[in-house]
Amino acid sequence: MSAPAPSPLAVVDAEPLPRQEEVLTEAALAFVAELHRRFTPRRDELLARRTERRAEIARTSTLDFLPETAAIRADDSWKVAPAPAALNDRRVEITGPTDRKMTINALNSGARVWLADFEDASAPTWENVVLGQLNLIDAYSRKIDFTDPRSGKSYALKPADQLATVVMRPRGWHLEERHLTFDGRPVPGALVDFGLYFFHNAQRLIDLGKGPYFYLPKTESHLEARLWNEIFVFAQDYVGIPQGTVRATVLIETITAAYEMEEILYELRDHAAGLNAGRWDYLFSIVKNFRDGGAKFVLPDRNAVTMTAPFMRAYTELLVRTCHKRGAHAIGGMAAFIPSRKDAEVNKVAFEKVKADKDREAGDGFDGSWVAHPDLVPIAMASFDAVLGEKPNQKDRLREDVSVAAGDLIAIDSLDARPTYAGLVSAVQVGTRYIEAWLRGLGAVAIFNLMEDAATAEISRSQIWQWINAGVVFENGETATPELARKVAAEELAAIRAEIGEEAFAAGKWQQAHDLLLHVSLDADYADFLTLPAYEQLVG
Repeated sequence: MSAPAPSPLAVVDAEPLPRQEEVLTEAALAFVAELHRRFTPRRDELLARRTERRAEIARTSTLDFLPETAAIRADDSWKVAPAPAALNDRRVEITGPTDRKMTINALNSGARVWLADFEDASAPTWENVVLGQLNLIDAYSRKIDFTDPRSGKSYALKPADQLATVVMRPRGWHLEERHLTFDGRPVPGALVDFGLYFFHNAQRLIDLGKGPYFYLPKTESHLEARLWNEIFVFAQDYVGIPQGTVRATVLIETITAAYEMEEILYELRDHAAGLNAGRWDYLFSIVKNFRDGGAKFVLPDRNAVTMTAPFMRAYTELLVRTCHKRGAHAIGGMAAFIPSRKDAEVNKVAFEKVKADKDREAGDGFDGSWVAHPDLVPIAMASFDAVLGEKPNQKDRLREDVSVAAGDLIAIDSLDARPTYAGLVSAVQVGTRYIEAWLRGLGAVAIFNLMEDAATAEISRSQIWQWINAGVVFENGETATPELARKVAAEELAAIRAEIGEEAFAAGKWQQAHDLLLHVSLDADYADFLTLPAYEQLVG
């Protein structure tokens, strides 16, 4: 076999990393370059289509199921491909970034699936992008171990039959990878993450009795799912593995995708593994799309919007019905609690809430659900074990009792809750603390005993923006204004300085985070994604 031609991709403005040559091989980069050449033009068209659709929602303040795809929804004959054995039982899934310690802990966690995250739980520094890939290669070849430099504790993989199945999540379509360029233009981060992972691991995973499995984030339409399907077909032919080896689970975390669930499964039907019901990104998408819609679209404090809110219940029950009608897995939302090592009472209360949430999901027909911490795996497992028993899933529960009208999904005013001043303070606190960590290269951050990721910061800044632009009056009589947001943000910055001390404050990126949060929360021109201006400030 002749050596591959030099890749047309250039690595730019990137410090050399240990063992990067094992990830950035000529053959792997040539594959990513071909993905970029073939599929980035269509990706660009679909991003432009998002903007056009947003403008239409601004004009009409409504959404509906698509008339042009009614025949697909009405046709009861089609199903997605049967799940491979490694993805048939997904009753508990753990999520987290792909740093070395997390890779070992997640694989060892007892969860059936690990969502290995290059998206919202990972700040896309070049180090995180490349070494995250290396950690997964090492894990699959069982060359991975880790010793914590602070505690001295060592971590190693359990036997292969005890490890979670990996479902990898690449970045969303909107993000670029500035360190890899083609003719001077950055390659989409999604194609970099997918391409490097698929090229290095597809055959290795098949040999392990599994396969290249993916979570697809931020999808807004079935046309975006169609693009992913075309990528899968090309990629499988390129490396010479059977069509249908790839499996993809789509996160229904945008309001527009909620109206196209069946169509999304249809487009991916030979590669579809299921749909997932998100929460924070879904609420962020509602604010983003209906921010001009007036008072009836104003969300209350984020923690007041539980999955039992009528419009969220409509969304989750429609998702279960849709998935099971088409033979796909329905995966529930995140339990984000991080157990306290100091406060047993905090843990007791939180564990009871987690159990109630997972009991509800299992009772509603979900086939599995997410947790953010290994200590929550047994709680979620017990909830699903109680319903599933020895069965791998409950796709036979068709939920034909569920009937959701188009208006039910956007009936935000059906929720009996209002924004509060404490909610504003919380949004500023969490947004500031998360953005500061993200700018230091951390994408999954424990804040006030919850694991937060980029979706958290998105809903925080979106709520501040929405409340100000809607002129919300809080229960204490104060009106949401830019001046009030600045006052709260200044108080939070001072409180952080007092809490952590002058030296730690100066060593962090607190002022930068404060300024960025206010910029995206107060700018009249609402930024589509916080991570776009944040990426410009991310070092590395």
